[in-house]
Amino acid sequence: MNMSFTTCSARAMLLGATLALGPSALVAQGQDLHTMSRDNNQWVMTGRTYDLQRYSPLNQITRDNVKTLHPAWTMSTGTLRGHEGNPLVVGNVMYVHTSFPNKVYALDLTKEGAPQIWSFTPEQPADVIPIACCDVVNRGLAYHPSGKLYIELLSGDLLALDAKTGKQIFRVKSADYKKGETMTNAPIVIRDVVITGISGGEFGVRGRVTAFSATDGKELWRAYSTGPDADVKITANTLKSPYPSAQGKDLGVSTWKGDEWTRGGGTTWGWYSYDPELNLFYYSTGNPGAWNPDQRLGDNKWSMTIFARNPQTGEARWAYQMTPHDAWDYDGVNENILVDQNIGGKMTKTLVHFDRNGFGYTLDRTNGRVLVANAYGPVNWAKGIDLKTGRPIEDPTKRTTAKGNTEGICPAAIGFKDQQPAAYSPQTNLFYVPANNICMDYEGVEVKYAAGQPYVGAIVRMFPGPGGNRGRFIAWDATQGKVVWEKKEPLAAYGGALTTAGNLVFYGTMEGWLKALDAKTGEEVWKFKTPSGIIGNPMTYMGPDGKQYLAVLSGIGGWAGIGVAAGIGAEDPTAGLGALGAFGDAGQFTNQGGVLTVFALDGAMGGGKR
Repeated sequence: MNMSFTTCSARAMLLGATLALGPSALVAQGQDLHTMSRDNNQWVMTGRTYDLQRYSPLNQITRDNVKTLHPAWTMSTGTLRGHEGNPLVVGNVMYVHTSFPNKVYALDLTKEGAPQIWSFTPEQPADVIPIACCDVVNRGLAYHPSGKLYIELLSGDLLALDAKTGKQIFRVKSADYKKGETMTNAPIVIRDVVITGISGGEFGVRGRVTAFSATDGKELWRAYSTGPDADVKITANTLKSPYPSAQGKDLGVSTWKGDEWTRGGGTTWGWYSYDPELNLFYYSTGNPGAWNPDQRLGDNKWSMTIFARNPQTGEARWAYQMTPHDAWDYDGVNENILVDQNIGGKMTKTLVHFDRNGFGYTLDRTNGRVLVANAYGPVNWAKGIDLKTGRPIEDPTKRTTAKGNTEGICPAAIGFKDQQPAAYSPQTNLFYVPANNICMDYEGVEVKYAAGQPYVGAIVRMFPGPGGNRGRFIAWDATQGKVVWEKKEPLAAYGGALTTAGNLVFYGTMEGWLKALDAKTGEEVWKFKTPSGIIGNPMTYMGPDGKQYLAVLSGIGGWAGIGVAAGIGAEDPTAGLGALGAFGDAGQFTNQGGVLTVFALDGAMGGGKR
């Protein structure tokens, strides 16, 4: 249950006072990030809590009163390209990030309209812009209780800022954009370690995660997605897998043709989760390079893989490959949501993952065994997942090749879900998945590698899936692997989901609608048209006035919205790596523009203390 107004206000003022004392006060009081995330009033990491459930226990906004939800204040972010991710709220301060050049703002929630406390614009070279495959997005900030903010810069640096003043603390190199490596994902802070990823799977890069000291930016370890076991940080003592196909030495080399693993993709630009009890963090790797599967025979490990690693050492505990020898660009980086669920009468530590390949996976997160795996859309490239082997049961007529054009593959390369994160509600025990409904034709072509140049090797044309609607929003039972209800959308539901204790689920659409549904029934109970298409994730927090607020970034872009974001015409349906074939008309529904919109119920003041 939510706290009373008096208790909430007192707690907010106490935390605000603590923040005013400086970062050392938080450390002295034992406020580690895991503890801070349990404060219902705040939103201190990208998914609110390490498990990435994106669930808030706040319950002032309900089905009964959500109809009075209205904009309390807005803010222009100052950039026009795609806005993914969501703000953070620590105490009485909101931290906002933007697309390139990755501006960061601190806003004072105690004052009307939340004016700026500080802003910081990092200097970055403009020639990094065309290196970003699918828009110059950024998925968010990370916070450390010592009072530091971290952001991964598109040009390849990890930047640390003083959360109180906005001054740069350090800036360290993690990737080289001149080789095609960029950085777009939100880092994760675990104790005194900051873990970053890279993008660039379409440029022949070699994916990896890299850990830095939260204090001074010193590199602590690096774990690659491809290559020999030493590079992937796999040892006989640490990696345990229930599947024979994941057992063996140096599979990151032997499952590739020649030296293709050296430019094998497997990038790590998705969302990261963490189980403090197991001390394991979870992430997934992306598609292998090139997109032409004929150039890289074999399983191509460890692309398309969910990894569980020790955050202090980087050593792999287990690895599960979802799409061996990917021939469809089913980039596997989508979030891994951690939930304890009753599977077959036994409470199990599960990990739930909605992959681009169209299957919803429920795994035992202690060992990587697949417990449930069913399609959450009209999949036709595979007939199912063999639970004994963990491998897909492919339809050979839908496997792509450079020998011809393979038609009518579902889902498309953009997947039945891309970067837009799902959410979970402990009230309903359901997962809420913003989804695409897109299929494709795909033809591989021979491509030569050159550092810093596109290394794609495929011609892709995307188009609406069965029924003609290009999006869906579904409720999913991960214990049974089935859709409980769904709502169709004209365009993709390309923004993330949020669940709350008010029995509501929120999500955004490419047209710019922010919607609220009844979490049990799926009935739409409220919507508001924001200034631009939503590809960001709604979040909620308790203001210093004791009122619950809802916030979302709008700003069309990302892969689905690249036509609008980058001004690409719809004449060529294969442009934008095929996205223009499916979303070439998006500009008829929305325009560019980065805007933060914060909503409140009637009676809330929109900032400031009562």
